[in-house]
Amino acid sequence: MDSVIIVEGKNDRSRLRRVLDSSVPIYCTFGTPGTEQLEKLRREVGDRQVFLFTDNDSSGKRIRGILRDLFPDAEHIYTRRGYSGVEHTPEEYLIAQLEKAGFEAQIMYPATDPATQWSKDEF
Repeated sequence: MDSVIIVEGKNDRSRLRRVLDSSVPIYCTFGTPGTEQLEKLRREVGDRQVFLFTDNDSSGKRIRGILRDLFPDAEHIYTRRGYSGVEHTPEEYLIAQLEKAGFEAQIMYPATDPATQWSKDEF
């Protein structure tokens, strides 16, 4: 999948980087992007598929609207209302959203705790 994800800030990018391998570029707007930042994003993204993953607050919605105009064919990934942004979204929920978006091959699933693999009924 030749895709990129655009998020609001470096903490959002760091959070996604914990569950996505480095083959998926993650770009930041660093807040509400200005004209220069938008042009830079357009150049860096090129003709790749864009996924927008912004916070579910007023500034995130504003940024999503600006990016939707720049990338009208972009896919949208949403965090659940109640989570205070992408950076504070639980990894399990991030993984579920990324799976829905088609990033299964790039997800770094957390290691399973060996203690949870066995039950006393198996012995």
